[in-house]
Amino acid sequence: MAPHHVLVLGGHGKIAQFLTPLLLRRAWAVTSIIRNPDQVSAIEKLGNDIQGEKGPLKVLVRSLDDVKSEAQAKTIIDEVNPDYIVWSAGAGGKGGPARTYAIDRDAAIHFIRAAAATPSVTRFLMVSYLASRRTQPAWWSAADWAASVKTNQTVLSNYYEAKLAADEVLYEVSKQRGPVFVGINLRPGTLSLDPAGPVELGKTKGSGGKVSRESVARVADALLASEGVGNAWLDLLDGEEEIGEAVGRVVRDRVDAAEGEAIF
Repeated sequence: MAPHHVLVLGGHGKIAQFLTPLLLRRAWAVTSIIRNPDQVSAIEKLGNDIQGEKGPLKVLVRSLDDVKSEAQAKTIIDEVNPDYIVWSAGAGGKGGPARTYAIDRDAAIHFIRAAAATPSVTRFLMVSYLASRRTQPAWWSAADWAASVKTNQTVLSNYYEAKLAADEVLYEVSKQRGPVFVGINLRPGTLSLDPAGPVELGKTKGSGGKVSRESVARVADALLASEGVGNAWLDLLDGEEEIGEAVGRVVRDRVDAAEGEAIF
C-alpha cells in the first residue's frame, strides 16, 4: 500500500500511543495532535524507539477545546494536509458534562464534517465504544441490551449522547460522499491494559466484555491499511480470531454493526 499521512487527534491517549508506532513502521507519516506541551517528548519517543525504516513523526500542540466550528477544524486539517484521520480524543470525564459535549460531540463532528469537505482526506477512523447505539441489535440478547441501556442512561449518560451523535454524523457523511470518503467506526468494549491478543470483531455476541487497548490499536492499524474497507460500525472485544484474519473477514464480508440503526 502506498504511504499515507495520518492525522492522529488525541495523540497522547493510550490507544493512540500504541497506534502511532504501528503506522510509522508502515513508513507512513504521522502528525500527532496533543494538548499539553509537556507531552511532546513522550510522543517523539514513540518514533525514536523504532529501529529501521519508519515514517516521519510530527507533534503539534493544539487544544481541541478551542475547536468551536467546522472552519477551525478545517484550519488544522489544511495545516497538516493528511489523507487519513484518526479520532482517538476525548474529554475523559474532565470538565464535566459541558466539556464532554464540547469535545466528544461538537469538536468530533466539526472534524468529521471538515474532513468530508476536504477532497484529499479519504478515510476517517473514529474510536467510539460498543454500546453507542439507539436500537437493540438482532444479534444481542435482551439481557445484553438491557445492561447496555442501563449503563448508557446512568454511568455514561452524557458520554453516550455525545459519542452517538458523532458516530451517526460520521456514518451519514460517509454515505453521502460514497467510496471516496470512508468512515470507520471502531467500537471497543471495556478497555484493558492487557497485551494484544485475538479478538471478536464486527458484530459481537453481546454487549459485555473487555478488550486490550493494544488490540484496539492493532485493529485500527489493520483497518486503515485494508484496501477494500468501507463505511461501517465495527464492534470489538477480546476473542478467538487473530487480528489479521478478523479484519480480512469483516472487510471481505462487508460486516456492519450499524445494521438495525435508522442510519443504516
